[in-house]
Amino acid sequence: MKSEVLIPSSGFRLHTSLVCFALTLAALFGGCRERATTNDQRTTSDPRPTSNDNAWFADAAPQSGLTFTHFNGMSGAFYYPEIMPPGVALLDYDNDGDLDVFVVQGRMLGSRPIREATFPPRDPASLRARLFRNDLVVDGRGGRTLRFTDVTDSSGIDAHGYGMGAATGDYDNDGCVDLYVTALGSNQLFHNNCNGTFTDVTRASHTESRGWSVSAAFVDYDRDGWLDLFVGHYLNYRLEGNIRCFGLAGGPDYCPPHVYTPEPSRLYRNNRDGTFTDATAAAGLATEFGPALGVATADFNGDGWIDIYVANDGQPNQLWINQRDGTFKNTALLAGAALGGQGEAKSSMGVDAGDFDNDGDEDLIVTELTGQGVDVYVNDGTGEFDEQSARVGLRQPTLPFTGFGAAWLDADNDGWLDVLTVNGAVTQNVEAVARHETFALQQHKQLFRNTAAGSFEDITSRAGAPFQIGEVSRGAAFGDVDNDGDIDVVVGNASGPLRLLINDVGQQRHWIGLRLVGARIPRDMLGARVAVVRADGPPIWRRARSDGSYASASAVA
Repeated sequence: MKSEVLIPSSGFRLHTSLVCFALTLAALFGGCRERATTNDQRTTSDPRPTSNDNAWFADAAPQSGLTFTHFNGMSGAFYYPEIMPPGVALLDYDNDGDLDVFVVQGRMLGSRPIREATFPPRDPASLRARLFRNDLVVDGRGGRTLRFTDVTDSSGIDAHGYGMGAATGDYDNDGCVDLYVTALGSNQLFHNNCNGTFTDVTRASHTESRGWSVSAAFVDYDRDGWLDLFVGHYLNYRLEGNIRCFGLAGGPDYCPPHVYTPEPSRLYRNNRDGTFTDATAAAGLATEFGPALGVATADFNGDGWIDIYVANDGQPNQLWINQRDGTFKNTALLAGAALGGQGEAKSSMGVDAGDFDNDGDEDLIVTELTGQGVDVYVNDGTGEFDEQSARVGLRQPTLPFTGFGAAWLDADNDGWLDVLTVNGAVTQNVEAVARHETFALQQHKQLFRNTAAGSFEDITSRAGAPFQIGEVSRGAAFGDVDNDGDIDVVVGNASGPLRLLINDVGQQRHWIGLRLVGARIPRDMLGARVAVVRADGPPIWRRARSDGSYASASAVA
């Protein structure tokens, strides 16, 4: 049984902030309680800026107190993990109605002292993952002032490994969002105590998942009402076994993934008592695996059961279709979602699932290496896909970039999902080496507007100043940070500052914000879909999700 929420439209544009729904909500929890806010502001003009109008996004991180600089521990040894983090997370950990920010941190790699780092931190003692509480202030006229407070010390979060990314979900159904942190080494699960603090329950929950993992996702794959956990593992890598590679200019450079063997990913089944059981083999996921970087969960074939899509770096991607008996079957090759448009395995990093063409099913976008261009897999409604990146106008403009974090998001609230990607190279270019630049992997971000006619328009030039800055961008989390009815973005940059891209366009249209929870269990639910029923067209369907992108956790639908 699928749980779906229908909302009649009277000029409203659906916007879901802090929304999570259960795929089996009605069957499991006896219906749901709806909390909704609406904005019936009427506008007669199209809010999309022209080249002379204000930009779509502005960086609000510095003035809001969201001050953080990532440290990747590089010292000239070209250790592979240096180029992969950081991921970020948006979550309402204190249940006050606004989204807080968590970001992972690195540390020194190898045996060299921290003073020999290429970019030494100002305060080595401060090198730890950070939790920032959102103290949004709304005045009587509706004005919003963003303020973030670093509450890491009081939160009890001590993410002590070389951090990669994060996943969020309420795994024990107590109404408070928990946090899973991926790393090079041992991952960590932090239980939200519902009082502003967290407890490290990694060992007790059996979710360490040692090795090298980047992206993870909470997902109720067996429809028992309890969130399970998928952990995507990357490469079998050890610092002491680091392989020396060389770039086009002849000097040392970061290696491609194929010089290492991939690690098997893991699926953990929730035992409903605070512990998990490794169900990888029992679920049929142990026999096929690749170097996983991106993970997106959705019901791709429309049978009411959540499936799992895995973006692999340099090997065919996987589409794990839920067999509704606790097992999965990889159908990616036959379904047309394993390879690029020319039949080649590509260097897939970020991924997101969403209905960009408003036909009621989940399509996929996958970011790739420079020279490959993104892939857009269009779903026919049965879980069969056709790669159409060239047709929709996304392949050519993305060829010069190496994409990581990405999402389908309705940036301008016009009812059609746009595309935002954050980019950064993984190997140095010859010109940068000639200039003796260090960590010269910078690329700018990109924004594409859905034309509502089956194609996308590159509007990066008017997306705002943050899109003109070259950075080594990795993780991207999406959600309505300032509660004004549109989607904002938090971007994690390798060896660089955190960015908070505030949307200045979407709130110019009408919107409705929803949060659905179980009637008997007050958990934010992941996976269910919401529709706005329109008199002048087919319903607009959106799915609440916290996964997708790259190494990050979002709060969008």
